[in-house]
Amino acid sequence: MPAYARREIVREGEVGAYHCVARCVRRAFLCGRDAVSGKSFEHRRGWIRRRLEELAGIFAADVCGYAVMGNHLHVIVRTRPDLAAGWSDEEVAARWWRLFPRRRDEHGAAAEPEPHELAMLTADPKAAAERRRRLASLSWLMRCLCEPIARRANKEDGCTGRFWEGRFKSQALLDEAALLACNIYVDLNPVRAAVAERPEQSEFTSAYDRILALRARRRAERTTRRRTRASRRWRNVPPAALRDEWLCPIAAEAPASPAGTVRVPKHQAAGCPEPEPRRASSESFLSMSLEDYLRLLDWTGRQVRGGRRGAIPPRLAPILDRVQVGREHWLASVENFGRWFHRAVGRPERLAEEATRSGKHWLQGLARCRLAFG
Repeated sequence: MPAYARREIVREGEVGAYHCVARCVRRAFLCGRDAVSGKSFEHRRGWIRRRLEELAGIFAADVCGYAVMGNHLHVIVRTRPDLAAGWSDEEVAARWWRLFPRRRDEHGAAAEPEPHELAMLTADPKAAAERRRRLASLSWLMRCLCEPIARRANKEDGCTGRFWEGRFKSQALLDEAALLACNIYVDLNPVRAAVAERPEQSEFTSAYDRILALRARRRAERTTRRRTRASRRWRNVPPAALRDEWLCPIAAEAPASPAGTVRVPKHQAAGCPEPEPRRASSESFLSMSLEDYLRLLDWTGRQVRGGRRGAIPPRLAPILDRVQVGREHWLASVENFGRWFHRAVGRPERLAEEATRSGKHWLQGLARCRLAFG
C-alpha cells in the first residue's frame, strides 16, 4: 500500500495528471530475461503495450507516457471525468461492454453487442452512473491494466498468487513543469538502466512510439509530394505513422482524425461502421512541439547515459524557460525524479495549494520542488 491513502493523492471527479508505478512482487521479472534460468519474458512487454493501447480508447483518460521495464512499469495518465460526463448512457454501455464483454468471438475479442445487451446495461440509472464514474477513475484504469496481465502471466508460469507487489504507487503532477520532467524521466528509464543507449532504441516506451510515428509521417509526406494533388489525402497511411495515435499528443496538431480514430483506406470507408476511438481526446499536455520535446529528450539522455553534467544548450534553454523549469538542476531532477519527489510534484506555489486542499501545512518534497522548478 502507498504511504498515503489514494483519496489524498487522486482528486476524484477532477481533471488531473498522475504518474503511476506498478512493480512485480519480490521485484521478480516482468518482461526481462532471468539470468538464473535463462528464460526470456520479453514477449510480455507486448501484452502490456497492447492492453494499455486498448484501455486508452475505452477510458476517459489520456495516456501521456509509459515505459515497460524488466520488473516494473510506468504510466503517466491524465484523468478526464469532464469527457465521461458528456457521454450518453449508450456510449458508456458500449465502452463498458468492450471492457467487460459478456460474449467473445473466436479470437477472444469482445463480440459485437446486440441492442438488447446494451439496453440491459443502461436499464439501471444508478448502475450506469457508477460505470460512468469508473470509466474516468485512475484506480479502475490501473486495475484493468494490471489484473489481466497478472492472470495471463500466472497462467503462463503455471502458478497462482500475487504477481504485482501491491496496489500501484501514484504521484500527482500539478503543473506543466512536473509533467515535462516526469515524461522525460519515464521515457529515459531504459537509458538510465543501460537497457538502451538512445530513446529511439528504447522499445515499449512512449518516446519510441512517437519517434517511429514521426519518422513514418515524414516519409509519407515526402512520398505524397511526388504524387498528384488528388492523392494527397491521409487515407492510405503506413501503419507505423499511426503508432502513437493512441497516446495523448505532446502539442496541439493539425486535426488528423477525431479523437485519434483509425484512418482507413478510401475504398474501405464506404459502408463500414464508424471506427472506434483510439484515445480519449486530442488535447495536448505540453506547450511545445513534438520536435522540441524529442530534442530535449535526446540531449538529456546523452548526458544521463554518459554521466556528464553539461550546461543546457542555447537552443534548448527556451523550452525549459517556457514551462518554468530551472536549468541548473534539470539533469538532477530528471535523473532523481523517483527519489526526490513523493506524493505530489510541481512548482512550490502549486505544492502549497495541494497541501491546503489536503488539510496539511506542507507536503514532503517542497525543498526539492523549489530547487527543480523555482
